[in-house]
Amino acid sequence: MELKNDLLLRTAKGEKTERPPVWLMRQAGRILPQYRALRGKLSGFKELVETPHLAAEVTIQPIDELDVDAAIIFSDILVIPEVMGLEYQMVEKKGPWFPKTIQSLDDVKSLRSGAEAAAELEYVYEALKITKRELNGRVPLIGFSGAPWTLLSYMIEGSGSKTFSKAKKFLYTQPEAAHLLLEKLTETIIIYLKTKIASGADLVQIFDSWAGILSPEQYKEFSLPYIQKICDAIDEAPITVFAKGAWFALSDMKDLSCNVIGLDWNTTPEFAREKLGQRVIQGNLDPCVLYSDFKNIQNKTHLMIQNFGGHHIVNLGHGVYPDTPLDGVKCFVDTVKSL
Repeated sequence: MELKNDLLLRTAKGEKTERPPVWLMRQAGRILPQYRALRGKLSGFKELVETPHLAAEVTIQPIDELDVDAAIIFSDILVIPEVMGLEYQMVEKKGPWFPKTIQSLDDVKSLRSGAEAAAELEYVYEALKITKRELNGRVPLIGFSGAPWTLLSYMIEGSGSKTFSKAKKFLYTQPEAAHLLLEKLTETIIIYLKTKIASGADLVQIFDSWAGILSPEQYKEFSLPYIQKICDAIDEAPITVFAKGAWFALSDMKDLSCNVIGLDWNTTPEFAREKLGQRVIQGNLDPCVLYSDFKNIQNKTHLMIQNFGGHHIVNLGHGVYPDTPLDGVKCFVDTVKSL
């Protein structure tokens, strides 16, 4: 199906475009009243993720409401650990929780992986197919996965954490088990993303949400090689790698075989360009800018775009926060679209 708006894909491929594309991480969510109304009718977050027609509906909501240049399938990074054998629960106002965690090499060996595990995610693939059909070529559709290290950190820790000290301890005390788990995750993610592309995703993004928890040395050993393996295996669609907090690894990330490098707000455009050259960059605006007045949102957005000097996908440096004013989000998007 031919895309009516292919700004994102052309930019991701390094082509010059009439303006930069804009979308937001977590654009489908509590910032939208229609999302809150739908969630209020359901048993919880996981019902929404696991019901294909509902996930598709929520994915399309920000396209209708915000007129952004891309849709990102509504899902969760923790569906991968779940089909590998670790069920998770999403506890309201607390986040994810795993009743059982990985504690030993034997635990890792017992996990499913690769095609066997990825085949269990048919509800995600069906949501992509429905979304692709209902978008009818309006904008590209993004699929995503958590990075191996980020998924490992939840599987060891059992929940979110300020330090992820249990996960880091695992790297120091059981490196063999850690590498085996990372390998199993990588194999599963590759099949998962390839199947997402076959189901309608035009671009895929890898979220390494807890990259900044690791030391530079650990990141080179326990994260980057596995991300590289994923990027090397996928040539069916452009790839974005977003490693939050990994400013120290930008020089190494320059050589990743991906199309786009995502940035948080702790890295200046000047520093990023120094490390990454003219590679395509995504993001960088502090999500909290969207709490401010329209003039400030416009000025900060213009300044960010100007400082990157092209080859830039406009986005935030993290997902939009649930209590962000919808008018602030619309101002951000409209500022880019008016260029």
